[in-house]
Amino acid sequence: MMTGSRLDAPDRIDNGGSPLEKSGEAAPFKTYEEAVDWINSQVPLHGIRQGLGRMERLMELLDHPERRLRFIHVAGTNGKGSTCAFLTEALLRNGYDVGTFTSPYIVKFTNRLQYNGRDIPEEVLLRLTNLVKPLADEMEETEQGAPTMFELVTTIAILYFARVVFPDYVVWEAGLGGRRDCTNIVTPVLSIITNIGHDHMEIIGDTIAAIAEEKAGIVKPGVPLVSAVEQREALDVIEGVCREKRSTLYLLGREYQFRPEEAAAGKQSMSFQGPFRAYESVPVSLNGPHQFKNASVALMALEVLRQYGAVQLEEELLYAAFRHTRWPGRLELVREEPRLLLDGAHNPEGGEALASALRESFRYRKLHLMIGMIASKDHSGFLRHVLPLADSVIFTEPDYHKKLDAAELTAKARSLMEELHLSLEVSVQPEWKLALERLTEQSGEGDLAVVSGTLYLISDVRSWVLNRSESEKGW
Repeated sequence: MMTGSRLDAPDRIDNGGSPLEKSGEAAPFKTYEEAVDWINSQVPLHGIRQGLGRMERLMELLDHPERRLRFIHVAGTNGKGSTCAFLTEALLRNGYDVGTFTSPYIVKFTNRLQYNGRDIPEEVLLRLTNLVKPLADEMEETEQGAPTMFELVTTIAILYFARVVFPDYVVWEAGLGGRRDCTNIVTPVLSIITNIGHDHMEIIGDTIAAIAEEKAGIVKPGVPLVSAVEQREALDVIEGVCREKRSTLYLLGREYQFRPEEAAAGKQSMSFQGPFRAYESVPVSLNGPHQFKNASVALMALEVLRQYGAVQLEEELLYAAFRHTRWPGRLELVREEPRLLLDGAHNPEGGEALASALRESFRYRKLHLMIGMIASKDHSGFLRHVLPLADSVIFTEPDYHKKLDAAELTAKARSLMEELHLSLEVSVQPEWKLALERLTEQSGEGDLAVVSGTLYLISDVRSWVLNRSESEKGW
């Protein structure tokens, strides 16, 4: 995903006197596949249960490995992954060892735990899972219950970074929300909230203010916060939390700003003005006007680390990092003939960003969409932004247990088309591979085909187009 020039550290694990090592029990799992299957099996068993109680217990049992690390904690509705990618690349190119924890993954389970741009080795993941499994079994017999899938992965990530590879910094992406998200077990050196939007409202809140309160839960006493939040009701919450925690807030449009210079696909650049220095003609490798905002958040974060953490940044290396950052599945052109663009936009704000990019950054004769969603999203809010640009749309279904029926999504789209007085070709093909074939067949010279919606669909399509293989995909 992200590139770096440094080699992995030696594969060593300080088990810290774990219960598994002391007992001499046989390892629960023999292969990487068995370990991943067990982790994923916790999704239907334990679902999503927010709160830090189980993580606190896991960290206690493991002698608090999280206290050994310097985290950059990144929360927000959209743009977290892109911001993490910019930060990772910039730190790597300036000579720092970097751990990166993101979700969901696009191709392989190990994508989510990276050190210096490389996935965690399968054998290390296996060994760490074997270390955690007895603790999970022990907790299952308590009132707290067993850890969730995401809690297990978060724990394995902390162990990997704290006991195997020892990075200088860990770029640490939040999962859902922030305050009750299990990633919030850490005390970072810097917090980031990219933006606030309408997503996961059934879990973290149904108003912008409520969502902002959850996101602002990552702010720790005295730890600076970089943000690009814009809505007044969200800012009121965030500014109040920062005052209470005595945390300095660096806000886009106030403490720092950017100005786009070029905005064509594959050729974007911006100027940046912050409280400490200014940059001209900063290249922004990721496509879409919204990436200027993500890049400026990352650049402001790096400046804070430089100012207060003595991070050494060379301008030439910084420019190279922003020129070469990659983040799969986000306005990613994966094929030229016919052109095929993948974008994991799946909420109203993501739809708005996709529509803006299609208007401003790409040129095409006709636009053909293929869309698949999971059931828990604001589908009409997303479709309202993208349907007016399309000449045709194929509705399909991701290969995922929470998928939205393609016929149901089509019905929502037709209702919206009637409201907006839109006329475009609509078809339904629940099998995503057949839908992709149809999309390819109808895309002529000069046209642009776009697959969008849930990242579970993007993951499958990307693996199939690039490698003719199935993806592991998962949260």
